[in-house]
Amino acid sequence: MKTICVVTSTRADYGLLSPVLFKLNKDSELNLHLVVTGSHLSKKYGMTIQEIYGERIPIHECISILPEDDFTNISQIMANALVSFAEYFSKNRPDLVLVLGDRYEIFAVCCAAVNNLIPIAHIHGGETTEGAIDECYRHSITKMSYLHFTSCEAYRRRIIQLGEDPHRVFNVGALGIENVLNIPYLNKDKLSKELGFNLNLPYVVVTYHPVTLEYHTARQHCKELFKALDLFPCLGVLITKSNADADGVIINDMIDEYCKCRPNCKAFFSLGAQRYLTTVKYSKAVIGNSSSGILEVPALGVPTVNIGDRQKGRVKPPSVVDCLPMVESISDAIRKVLGSGFRAMLSQGTNVYGSGDSSRKIVEILKHYLNVTHIDLKKRFYDLPFAEKT
Repeated sequence: MKTICVVTSTRADYGLLSPVLFKLNKDSELNLHLVVTGSHLSKKYGMTIQEIYGERIPIHECISILPEDDFTNISQIMANALVSFAEYFSKNRPDLVLVLGDRYEIFAVCCAAVNNLIPIAHIHGGETTEGAIDECYRHSITKMSYLHFTSCEAYRRRIIQLGEDPHRVFNVGALGIENVLNIPYLNKDKLSKELGFNLNLPYVVVTYHPVTLEYHTARQHCKELFKALDLFPCLGVLITKSNADADGVIINDMIDEYCKCRPNCKAFFSLGAQRYLTTVKYSKAVIGNSSSGILEVPALGVPTVNIGDRQKGRVKPPSVVDCLPMVESISDAIRKVLGSGFRAMLSQGTNVYGSGDSSRKIVEILKHYLNVTHIDLKKRFYDLPFAEKT
């Protein structure tokens, strides 16, 4: 029986990986090794491993890589991940490692897998985020990977442009769309009591992360965001906190202070996929710079105010309104998406990221390559035709 190791390091990637994990865990022809690492194991970031325990997916190993006192030394965290996962892979030798996304710790995990000659399958490659340092990690993971699962055709073409064989690059759609279409949504009144936040009154959902290719802009950008929100005092504000990036701690501390000053404001490290999507579904808008505002939120018929350059380069549906990280620009965008005409345009939802059966496609392709097709790590660079100027 072939063993697939799946690595999750954040609340975000686990929420997307969940349908794949459930299918892998139930498949009699595959052995799942789930490895939990990164901010999942940090009290400062909500100890989100508890959510995984709650879903009863067996965990093969927990690997701690975050320092206890300093969450800003990204290079140290990467070094910890590289050493720890090199040891894990040398002991366990899975037949394939499945990863999602573009974070620095996942890049280090992939380096360890490559050095141990373990094939990698990568979800959500080919995308661009011009404002985030994740851009270089994502494309580097692509070159280390053997199988590629993209969220739309434009990203599939980009991976081929990076020299990957088209026969190993699959447009399966976004896993987030599968969650949107299939997750059982919670009762509004019941969830309001659980969260201590009234979902029956008008509110927005806010998630803001550091723009990691900008030098220490998080504090000023958050000030501009909070000033813009203050112009809409009738709106409740439900905030999910920043992830474990450089300056993420600064943002989270500012969020805590803001919630103390605003009566109709509540913040959480993690809501989990089901609670998060339910709160988004009933909200007036999603505001911030999270990829969720580009992928899942539009499929729910909810508008997104996308702030700054963090998501610049992604394929965006018309429900996404871009703005600068300045109070005037943010507030103008909020007014636009709250307008009745704009919301009516989105009543059916907008989606450019697949039909909602991504996990089935991913598992079928993984099984085919592990059980039928031989994986040859000696990849040939796929050259595109190049028209010479005459």
